[in-house]
Amino acid sequence: MAKTATKQLTRERLLNEGVALLMEQGYHGTGLQDILHSVGVPKGSFYNYFASKEEFGAEVIRHYIEPFILQLDGHLRNSALNGAQALQAYFRELIEEAGRRQFKGGCLLGNLMGEIGDTSDACREALREALHRYRDKLAQGIARAQDDGLFRCDKTAEDLADFLVDAWQGALLRMKIEQSTRPLEECCRNLLEGYFRA
Repeated sequence: MAKTATKQLTRERLLNEGVALLMEQGYHGTGLQDILHSVGVPKGSFYNYFASKEEFGAEVIRHYIEPFILQLDGHLRNSALNGAQALQAYFRELIEEAGRRQFKGGCLLGNLMGEIGDTSDACREALREALHRYRDKLAQGIARAQDDGLFRCDKTAEDLADFLVDAWQGALLRMKIEQSTRPLEECCRNLLEGYFRA
């Protein structure tokens, strides 16, 4: 039992370090040795946890999105907020965090979509799955705002959520070159306070 728990903890540490290194160095710029060394795992032990670097990359993607889903869900479960307010509160937190990180990193999903989205089937599928989970969670908030008469209803919540994901990813890329959260702020204002409004 203790051995299983230790293995799970080590796997979790490998995934956490994978998120950090892939965010900083990219998929191709990160070697397995970098990850293992940072966690203190012997080189030959990697394959006790993951079958390949590609499988590791796919698991890192799934691991990365989970806190964002939980964070968004926390806002959506806040009964003091309507759907529009919950989405605004969530994105406000993301914008503040981006400023604290001095505009570095952006979104691992967006970074990897550009780097390996069309070269690794396993990672492409993990990216697609993560984006759809995220889109579906955003759509819950949008649907609530539609039910409250706050957001337009001529488009489905899923269509608006897709648009929001795509615009947000573009704003994150622009944030890096502008070295400013302004693209993120404008994205949210133009959509959540503009285009989406009833």
